[in-house]
Amino acid sequence: MFRSALLAATLAPLALGCGGAPKPSAQSQTPADFVLLGGAVRTLDPARPEASAIAVRGDRIVAVGTDAEVGAFIGPETRVERLSGRTVIPGLVDGHCHLHGLGAALESLDVRGKKSPEDVARLVAAEAKSRAPGEWITGRGWDQNLFTPATFPTHAPLDVASPDHPVALTRIDGHALWANAAALRLAGVDAKTADPPGGRILRDATGAPTGVFIDNAMDLVTAKIPGEPPEVIERRILRASERALSLGLTGVHEMGIDDATIAVYRKLASEGRLPIRVYAYLAGGSNLAALSQRKPDVDPQGTAMFVLRGVKLFADGALGSRGAALLAPYADEPKSTGLSIADRNTLTEAARIIADAGFQLAVHAIGDRANRDVLDAFAALGEGRARALRFRIEHAQVLAPEDIPRFASLGVLASMQPTHATSDMPWAPARLGPERLRGAYAWRSLLDAGARLVFGSDFPVEEPSPLLGLWAAISRQDPSGAPPGGFMPEQRVTLDEALAAFTTGPAYASFTEATHGRIAPGNVADLTIFSGVLPADRSLLDAKIDHVIVGGKVAFGAAIPKPEAP
Repeated sequence: MFRSALLAATLAPLALGCGGAPKPSAQSQTPADFVLLGGAVRTLDPARPEASAIAVRGDRIVAVGTDAEVGAFIGPETRVERLSGRTVIPGLVDGHCHLHGLGAALESLDVRGKKSPEDVARLVAAEAKSRAPGEWITGRGWDQNLFTPATFPTHAPLDVASPDHPVALTRIDGHALWANAAALRLAGVDAKTADPPGGRILRDATGAPTGVFIDNAMDLVTAKIPGEPPEVIERRILRASERALSLGLTGVHEMGIDDATIAVYRKLASEGRLPIRVYAYLAGGSNLAALSQRKPDVDPQGTAMFVLRGVKLFADGALGSRGAALLAPYADEPKSTGLSIADRNTLTEAARIIADAGFQLAVHAIGDRANRDVLDAFAALGEGRARALRFRIEHAQVLAPEDIPRFASLGVLASMQPTHATSDMPWAPARLGPERLRGAYAWRSLLDAGARLVFGSDFPVEEPSPLLGLWAAISRQDPSGAPPGGFMPEQRVTLDEALAAFTTGPAYASFTEATHGRIAPGNVADLTIFSGVLPADRSLLDAKIDHVIVGGKVAFGAAIPKPEAP
């Protein structure tokens, strides 16, 4: 049973199991608060890759080894759990997601998986019945690739469904917006409105807006949507945190948030109410000029619940909406090479400002042109600078073969999302063509070239369960097992490599590799415990989360009472 975020933060250190526990050991001078015995512990620590037992005192792991070795830490008040073969791994961390965005998505209209604009419009019409006239209807998840024909929709069906409510529906990847006529009127968008830099307004044959806005053009509409008050942001963060914990995550890398959201995170953390670790990136833009007046957070002990140390920028859009910047035209739209949200010179100057302020930079880059521009911008900083600040490329989705070795040589982290490959595989070959596809979703090629991988999900773009990412990484198949043999199977990674990309990879990316990402004495006790084995086959998707432990406390799972007095 899930313990609420507030309760999880105030529980005494883990109370796990009591039946059949060993008797207190006379050898234990300083007993542990809790001990796990008889498990399948995958430590991801090269010094001791496997163990059966763990002892935790306070928020730290104090012993890892055999049941006999760890049994020396059992005292009269030590709580003991016999795992009976259950799997324990370092706490899983989503290396690229939108936690607050997930909370917002959980409270807005979900239009994922709909097969036509009319199917989406029916959901909008039903929602409009419960809304006051003039109230905005927002939602997320449409994908024109699922429509027949697979073309972008127009505002017409939304106008019929909701003539009296402005409607703004974000595409599943977050890089396109579909609006109705009421929203267009409020935004003041008509045939005379010019495309903004890094954005595109889709138009009909007469030049009138169709209702679809790509990348920076989305701001024309979203600027008119009322902002969230702090209490709503807080509610959404806590709701999303509960969901993430229940799926086995102990931490997330929160990508691209504004100062209002940062203030809510800091408040929750200072009050002890943030139940999941959040390593955050400021949404960069016009605020870069003032960055020198801010200082990045540091977390030398690895115990902070909220850390803001990075800045997130965009180099291009998304492949699904043909906003990814490519070196050559799209195979299925020969007149377009996508959109550069920031060109090489702009990225170079931004990288210098961010580096001079001591922040870590993460840049969204999907297309091969965008990735090359980002790598060039990082290289322009000078020898070793991007490596020292652990600069990252988010997605690194389509790479020219000659750019793959540059990640390792520059020390740039490849922050990638395995389920993007399995979500995109039905249409990515048509976008890219067979030759360019070889450099897409190239996890194995990057690993073999010496790059560091950081895996995440990009939720709510994708589903938040890390099991889906692990399965996609090792199989290159969707949850149904398609396609047979996997999509570009030569790019698969092993289960241990995938686990590392969800644990040690994010730890390195957040400068906490000395305290996180491995189960080892002295490390912070962030642990994910499964109810059984963790197989390297499709049954991996059926694995259940037994407990999630954050800083030595139960954040998900039922607490077991202390041992009874003798």
